Amino acid sequence: MSGSAAIATTVFGLAMAATIAIGVLSARGRSKGLAEWSVSSRGLGVLFIWLLMAGETYTSFSFLGTAGWSYSFGAPILYLVAYLTVGFAVAYVVGPALWTYASRHGLLSIADIAEFRFRSRPVGILVAVVATVFVVPYIQVQIQGMGVVVNAMTYGGVDLKVAAVISFVVAEAFILVSGLRGSAWVSAFKDVLVILVVVFLAVYIPTHYLGGPGDLMRRMVTERPEWLTFPGHASGGRDAAWFLSTVVLNAVTITIFPTTVAGYLSAKSPNALRRNALLLPWYQLLLFVPMAIGATALFVLPTLGNPDLALFSLVTDSLPAPLVAVIGVAGALSAIVPMSVFMLSIGTLWGRTVLGGGNGADPRGPRRAPGAPAEARDIRTKRLSQAVCVLAGLVALAGSLFHPDTLVELSVLSYEGLAQLVPVVLLALFWRRLTARAAVTGMLVGLAVVLGLWATDNDPYHGINGGVIALAANLAVASAVTRLAPGPAVVRAKHPGVRSAERRPAEQSAGRPAEQPTEGSPSG
Repeated sequence: MSGSAAIATTVFGLAMAATIAIGVLSARGRSKGLAEWSVSSRGLGVLFIWLLMAGETYTSFSFLGTAGWSYSFGAPILYLVAYLTVGFAVAYVVGPALWTYASRHGLLSIADIAEFRFRSRPVGILVAVVATVFVVPYIQVQIQGMGVVVNAMTYGGVDLKVAAVISFVVAEAFILVSGLRGSAWVSAFKDVLVILVVVFLAVYIPTHYLGGPGDLMRRMVTERPEWLTFPGHASGGRDAAWFLSTVVLNAVTITIFPTTVAGYLSAKSPNALRRNALLLPWYQLLLFVPMAIGATALFVLPTLGNPDLALFSLVTDSLPAPLVAVIGVAGALSAIVPMSVFMLSIGTLWGRTVLGGGNGADPRGPRRAPGAPAEARDIRTKRLSQAVCVLAGLVALAGSLFHPDTLVELSVLSYEGLAQLVPVVLLALFWRRLTARAAVTGMLVGLAVVLGLWATDNDPYHGINGGVIALAANLAVASAVTRLAPGPAVVRAKHPGVRSAERRPAEQSAGRPAEQPTEGSPSG
């Protein structure tokens, strides 16, 4: 191992030890229950919500894929900033609505919300399964992304597979102990590094290799104009129609992403989420820096074999080992933070809804033993959630080690697949007549359309993101089934373990979601 590699590896090792310590120590003096582990007892303020949710958006893709897309395609990469910014505008409305509904009924995940809304545990289980199928690939993408980052920052000194294992161990070490609060504290460490690194690179890279940002833009206009307009350079049809449809789809879908909802539900109040939605778009300005570095690489490394290495190729070529290590640590933490929240979200989905007997909203579900202590049930559910958290990570790790392309191919469909949950998880809170039968039928049709377009290589379809077409089919079918086969009126009744579904007068303000449908059978 060379001297530079030894320095970088040492810095990386120290940073990983510090990450585990920060994450684990954040749990001191906290409750040991499921609510604390999964949503921080709904106690995070504006700052930590901002840090946590910013950490989820600035991932390893921000360092690798953003620069790579900028290098390969050009303008289409702007969809990333566009959909995140529009998504936070949508979240200004959606976040408080979901927080209010979930807080009122003690719900912890999107599967919990679906089960309670339809009073049907099978609907909740189906939501958990679908969400898991489309989220696990994201864990693998982060694991493999960290492997690439660490391998590059250590000048090849740390093998890709070794780095993958390290990422899994570090993330599990603090997420199992501290839960979402641990992710928020580690995200604080990560975001400070990311901001410092990105601001430095924004000035240094264009100035070192070219005449500065101004010279970079001049050369792009005169020498690479194809990269500056849609559909970009060799982008495979990612034109303006694709851009607009993808922005709309992703902006809506990100608001019901299991990890995003975990962030919503961890807030102290709806106002904390509204303030957060106003602040988060500013963080996305940082994404323009990897884009600029990818564009710089066009002139410095015109024959680069792997575009995803555009940023780190320039960094390792021009900077001393200690600075390379710091930049690499920022990239590695950008994989670890979202990966930890992905695993925790899957654990929460399964621990309570699938394995823990549900939240008690389904009158046909398993009855709780009259003498069973609530605290004991809560601890058992938390342990089931933690076990699933580990299992989900192991599946993604095995995929990255032995089948690196299998799950990654599925990750391309993640947003399109999760978009099919929007009617079940979100629209159902406002659409009182939507029945379980209609919601599930629409979701299954939407998923079939997503997979069909992808399998036949028709996504995008005539320039339109396939997920938009699938969601339109989903909504059309759900509407038709609701109209043709409406369910009988649901009699509102208390059920053991579930708070009354009747509205309180003070809770009937405009814009708040319906607590239970007055019509629509949960017996789909």
